[in-house]
Amino acid sequence: MSRFRGTLLGALVGGNVASASDKKLSERYDIDKIAVLGTESLIKLGRLDIDDWCSKSLPASPDLSISDHISGKVILATLPVSLFFHENTFKLRQNLLRVLEIWEDNPVVRDGTLAVGYAIAQALTEKLHIRTLIPETIAFIGETPTSLPQQLLKVQALLDRGAGLARAQAELSREDKLSNAIAMAFYCFLTTLEDYRLAILRATQNAEVWQQDSKRLHLPTVSTITGALSGAYNSTAGIPVPWQILYSPANSTTMGLSNFSLIVGLADALVAVWSGLYNFALDSSQLTAERDTMSEEAASLPLQVCVYCAPRVIRSH
Repeated sequence: MSRFRGTLLGALVGGNVASASDKKLSERYDIDKIAVLGTESLIKLGRLDIDDWCSKSLPASPDLSISDHISGKVILATLPVSLFFHENTFKLRQNLLRVLEIWEDNPVVRDGTLAVGYAIAQALTEKLHIRTLIPETIAFIGETPTSLPQQLLKVQALLDRGAGLARAQAELSREDKLSNAIAMAFYCFLTTLEDYRLAILRATQNAEVWQQDSKRLHLPTVSTITGALSGAYNSTAGIPVPWQILYSPANSTTMGLSNFSLIVGLADALVAVWSGLYNFALDSSQLTAERDTMSEEAASLPLQVCVYCAPRVIRSH
């Protein structure tokens, strides 16, 4: 539960840290709402239903085309799917590709979504290792015409050399591509694996590198992805409490991911549905109806519901 919360809250805090210093970093596409609506769909149905996602997403944001300004936030919208299917890499890849059908085809967004989803899955299953994550991520992406695998290999080379942040920014910001921003997020995460705060500070340092003009990638792309990765690895325990209070106000009236209490509630419900937890409250009316058909003597006894199963039967889906 703390890792589910950490992933969503980490992305929220990371993006808000980056945008707090520059109010011009605003998005013209409310992807946060789609992330919330998609999570609610997974909770309600217990599975991924693209038609249900589309029916909810279209009224919220009729323009589903991907622009440079919102391409990074599409990855944010797919985080609930990464969480829900994290224990099975085959289902993870299959369902991430399915949910991306909501938007127009963009190879870089597709590869970035797969890369981030795989890294989160490795963190949640406690199989993430610095030396193997990038080769495994490239293999998970598969054959692709994009430059993301090459950018990730640059990150691996930077890690092997122990290169500093200035060198990484110089090598990964030469071109105006989303793949460079994703690679930079992996660098910031892997060089400060155990420290969420430091990872975000490194991701937001020298912000002008990533926003030289209006056409360049916004800084929150790097910081949000870094926050999601580090949040999944370090859980909510690794996110500084002052940052949680400052950058995720609980009194927000929006339905997007800026609402702290909403994030926590969605993460907890998503864990419950993923784990197969039975919600007694959902069927309490049925039990009450059956109680009405009992004899007066039986109905007067306290209502007790017992569930039995053989060992190792109840498990994650």
